This record gives sequence, structure tokens and C-alpha cells, in this order.
Amino acid sequence: MEQKNGSSFTGFILLGFSDQPQLELVLFVVLLIFYLFTLLGNTTIIALSYLDPHLHTPMYFFLSNLSFLDLCYTTSSVPQLLVHLRTEDKSISFGGCVVQLFVFLGLGCTECILLGVMAFDRYAAICKPLQYTVIMHPRLCALMASASWFIGFGNSLAQTVLIFLLPLCGRNKIDHFICEIPALLKLVCVDTTVNESELFFLGVIILLVPVALIIFSYCRIVRAILRIKSSAGQRKAFGTCGSHITVVSLFYGTAIYAYLQPSNNYSQDQGKFVALFYAIVTPTVNPIIYTLRNKDVTGAMKKVLCRGHDSR
Repeated sequence: MEQKNGSSFTGFILLGFSDQPQLELVLFVVLLIFYLFTLLGNTTIIALSYLDPHLHTPMYFFLSNLSFLDLCYTTSSVPQLLVHLRTEDKSISFGGCVVQLFVFLGLGCTECILLGVMAFDRYAAICKPLQYTVIMHPRLCALMASASWFIGFGNSLAQTVLIFLLPLCGRNKIDHFICEIPALLKLVCVDTTVNESELFFLGVIILLVPVALIIFSYCRIVRAILRIKSSAGQRKAFGTCGSHITVVSLFYGTAIYAYLQPSNNYSQDQGKFVALFYAIVTPTVNPIIYTLRNKDVTGAMKKVLCRGHDSR
């Protein structure tokens, strides 16, 4: 068969869940509800972090960054998926596929790094409370957030270019609901061992290095918390860190499953549902996890709502 690289295609077909038509309506309803909650929850956190002066702290600066990232992350894939679930046309242009992969992967990598930065912020707050304001200077916070975005999208650019340089031999049906590297590698008609090794290496850097830093930070944090004599102080510290640990576990667990396992063990059906989890479930539950037991956020919400009521 004649080899053609990706640029010779006019577009791709995203098979998605077309092999399970009985699930498409159910998925459409569930995903639409999750997407609306994602928009509402993350927009609320961003607005509260901006409106309430008490939330103008490094922790909420990074949290609002995470919420904005989650909004973009979900929007890069879910609206298209919702359309494909209700129509017969499941095509995406070549350019659209390139852009979607670049944006989706870039946002995902940025979130990996940002979650590591947030662990460092919690470490500084609990283990170095007297030096916290000096360590987490606004300029340093802005620098770390900017570096997260720069590294995330730099990695995405490299991987996007590498995957679309490979010959696809006329294949244009992607067994996924988005353009994602593991699914695109299945279309390649040459040996992909080097590319899989490169993907694994970059995955280790983007996924496992932040995880190692998070584990190290929380080992130090737990030791510091256990030294707190007040049980109320211990509960508050564990509550603040517990939210971050929950989000880290949900996001990293599914991302590591998708990107750090051998391709011969990779199941497309499982991969699609795992991608659904980190593309929409995690961004939806993040605001809930961070606000459910967070008195600062719930207090800010009450003040904003009362202010709006009084202004009437």
C-alpha cells in the first residue's frame, strides 16, 4: 500500500462509541450534565478567587489557574464529542485533529506540572509557615504558573509534530472520540518502537517526576502535621491537603494508565472510557472536592451572594 503521511489526508473519522449505539444517548445525557457542572463549578472558583480579597493567596491563585485549565481542557474535546454522539457525521479535519491533539495534550501536561507546583505550595504553607509569604512571593507564583504552561505546551508541540510526521498508509479511522497519541499510533504503518519509547520517556518526565515531588512533599507535610499539638490544627491541615491528594490520585492514576503502559497491552475500549474519566469526570469533581469542606471558599460564596442580594 502506498505510504502517505498525515498531511495528505483531508480528514479523519473519529469512531468514538459508534460500535455501541445503545450507549450513545445515555452518554450524551450524562456528558452534557457533567460538562454543564464543569462550566459552573470552575467558573465559580475563578470568580470567587477574583472577587474575594481573602482568597488572594498563592493557594487560590494556583487553584484558579487549575480551574481555568480544566475549563479549557474539557472544552477542547467534550462539545465535539456531544455533537458526534447525536449525528452520523463523525469526521474531523486534518487541521482540526492536529489542533485538538496539541491543545488537549498541552493542557493535560500543564495540569500534571501545576498539581506538582500546588504540592510545593502546601509544603511551604505547612512546613515553613513563618517564611511562607517570603517563599511564595507573587512573582515566584506567577513564574511557576507560567513555567507549567510553557513546559506543558512545549512537550505537546514536540509530540504533536513527531506523531504527524509518521506515515499512516491511507488509514483515517481513529478508534477514539478524540485525536490522542495512543489511538493515532495504531494508524501508523511502520515500526513505532522509537516513538513509543519517546512517548514513554516524556510520559515519565511529565507524569512520574511531579508524582515523585508530590510524594516527597507530602511525606514532609505529614511529619510536620503530626508535630502540631492542636487536634483542630491537624484536622485543618489534613483537610486542606486531602483535597489536593484526592485530585492528584484521580488525575494521575488515569493518565498513567493511558500513557505509561505497553502498546500491546493497551485496550482501545478501556482507553476511551479512561480518557472520558480524565477529560470530563476529573474536571467536574475538582471544584466539588476543593469546595466541599473548604470554609474559605464557602464563606466567600456566601459573602458574594449576600452582596448581590443587598445590592437589589
